[in-house]
Amino acid sequence: MTVAYVERALRLPDDLRVARARSAPHLGPRILFFSGGSALNGISRKLKSYTHNTIHLITPFDSGGSSQELRRVFDMPAVGDLRARLMALADESILGQPDIYALFSHRLPKDAPQDVLRAEVAQMIGGRHRLVASVVKPMRQLILSHLEHFAAHVPEDFDYRHASVGNLILAGGYLGHGRALEPVLFLMSKMVDVRGIVRAIVDDNLQLGVDLANGRRVISQRMISGKETPPLESPITRCFLSDGTTECGAVSLPARNHQLIGQADVICYPPGSLYSSVVANLLPQGVGRAVAARHIPKVYLPSLGRDPEALGHDLVDQVGAILAPMLADAGDGIAPVRLMTHVLCDHTWSTAQCDAVHARYGIACVRLPLQMADAVKYDPAKIAKILVSLD
Repeated sequence: MTVAYVERALRLPDDLRVARARSAPHLGPRILFFSGGSALNGISRKLKSYTHNTIHLITPFDSGGSSQELRRVFDMPAVGDLRARLMALADESILGQPDIYALFSHRLPKDAPQDVLRAEVAQMIGGRHRLVASVVKPMRQLILSHLEHFAAHVPEDFDYRHASVGNLILAGGYLGHGRALEPVLFLMSKMVDVRGIVRAIVDDNLQLGVDLANGRRVISQRMISGKETPPLESPITRCFLSDGTTECGAVSLPARNHQLIGQADVICYPPGSLYSSVVANLLPQGVGRAVAARHIPKVYLPSLGRDPEALGHDLVDQVGAILAPMLADAGDGIAPVRLMTHVLCDHTWSTAQCDAVHARYGIACVRLPLQMADAVKYDPAKIAKILVSLD
């Protein structure tokens, strides 16, 4: 069999492709994101209007917020970013499951006494809470079975403050399915009619670690991100996976995720915390080889505004951080352009930085007006139209 590759000029956005996607989103392109955190959620919501086939491979290495407490007591991967993306992609119309969506999105109060919070969760487990009672059968029984697994394993000292109920349900499902994330993610996707696929990049219970330019090593996402702790004082030079104490050996990409990369029409490295949201997903063994094997557009959307994890990083350094683990995995002789074909920059990025990326890596930078008029954020509608135009 002879394989031929055809190159084409792109119009960004391409009005015909946008209109085609809008008219038949169930046939929309398979856009794969290596993503974690909340930065992509707004864009994901907008993309639902154009394609129901997005693929989201998400880091389970978060160690902040309510995910930290679940990881502490259950020794499990983080589920907060997975739950948030499921909700971003859910059918939020009346034709979806608004009652289940409301339950999964509910958070307990930040400042209520623990006995009050425990009582509210007990109401849910007993099926008496208004949010649970409003869910129709048989979905209610399935959700209650997850909550019962959670209740059977939760210790007395569990901190319920600001806990996401969706996270508690996911944790219960994880414990009830032999400590596997995939089955409960699949079930939750079906419950709220998720318009896409959401999976953890790996199911392993691991931590994220980084080496700094000053020689210090930091392990734990919450210590790296600078959101709950003081920001890092020195630039990150390397990122790795850890068992919580030492660096892990090879952590393999699951075959199901390798298959998803092989099915993608477009690959996107999206905005978000550079290392803990994006690079973290590129660390498992096999990611670089799988990406290099696809002859499709592979684009990077660098974050707008200040990213504490990108201290001392210009655009060239950010591109280099994304490429580094994939080049190491893909092996000698793989050109960077096999892993990233374009950088899509807002026009506020300087021409000099864009030219430097091309000079270093041979990757083209495209400068476009992508930012919202009243905020230092990407305009979700503009990004959605450009991404579907790449197919």
